[in-house]
Amino acid sequence: MSATQLLVTADRGRPRSRDRRRWTLKELVFHVIVLAILAVILYPVAWMLLSTLKPSSQIVGNAQLLPRELTTANYETALSGIGGVSFWTFFQNSTILAVLSVIGVVLSSALAAYAFARIDFPGRAAYFGLMIGTLLLPFHVVIIPQYIMFNAFGMVNTFTPLLLGKFLATEAFFVFLMVQFMRGLPRELDEAARIDGAGHYRTFWSIMLPLLKPALVTSAIFTFIWTWNDFFGPLLYLKDPDLYTLPIALRLFVDQSSSADYGGQMAMAVLALIPVFLFFLIFQRYLVDGVATQGLKG
Repeated sequence: MSATQLLVTADRGRPRSRDRRRWTLKELVFHVIVLAILAVILYPVAWMLLSTLKPSSQIVGNAQLLPRELTTANYETALSGIGGVSFWTFFQNSTILAVLSVIGVVLSSALAAYAFARIDFPGRAAYFGLMIGTLLLPFHVVIIPQYIMFNAFGMVNTFTPLLLGKFLATEAFFVFLMVQFMRGLPRELDEAARIDGAGHYRTFWSIMLPLLKPALVTSAIFTFIWTWNDFFGPLLYLKDPDLYTLPIALRLFVDQSSSADYGGQMAMAVLALIPVFLFFLIFQRYLVDGVATQGLKG
């Protein structure tokens, strides 16, 4: 190699080194900005968690993160219940509604999705379009007709109005999610099952349902979180305090005394968040897999 070529090669190497230093500086600035945004986002959460360990008198008007005096009185107040109703009664009601909603949504949505995706029947496209159209219908439009109907049937002040729709495949979003997933599965699976003598029930139960696991888990996670955090539905249909869920109990906790106990309220909010956090922590891997798989299939 000549001297000229060596100089050219050396000259080409210098800008790369400078680019590398500038890229490192960009990365440093980027990470500093991201960490600053993360601190701003997480500060209210950290403040709420640590405020549960402060006396109530030191919470309002005090933005200090660390408590000057540690106490567990807020958790004792929250666990003692509200208005003569135990905290565990509210917890049990929320658990019943969330678990039954998950079962209803998963089963009914999977059956409806199988019909739309695999069975040819007259008007299938029209019914599917009608179902998708309900996604555009605001929830508030149907509140009054639904309440009048359930009240006429004597179902108000029971869990039935909150659960009946879950078992009738009224959650169009999850039906659409599963239909899209099933359409990505090869038709040869159905044909092979039919040759072996399997009907629709056997094909759905033995072939489609196991393959539908990512979509089922995704639907279950969202249903559990949305039902657990639902405030308006239980507020509308439940009248007896013994049937109240945790979100309603939180509101009741604020109203029970003229001087609001912010420490007890925050302690109950933290206790109410624990099941949702654990549920998400356990199934987050399936959620990521489900969303990624449906993205490929869709």
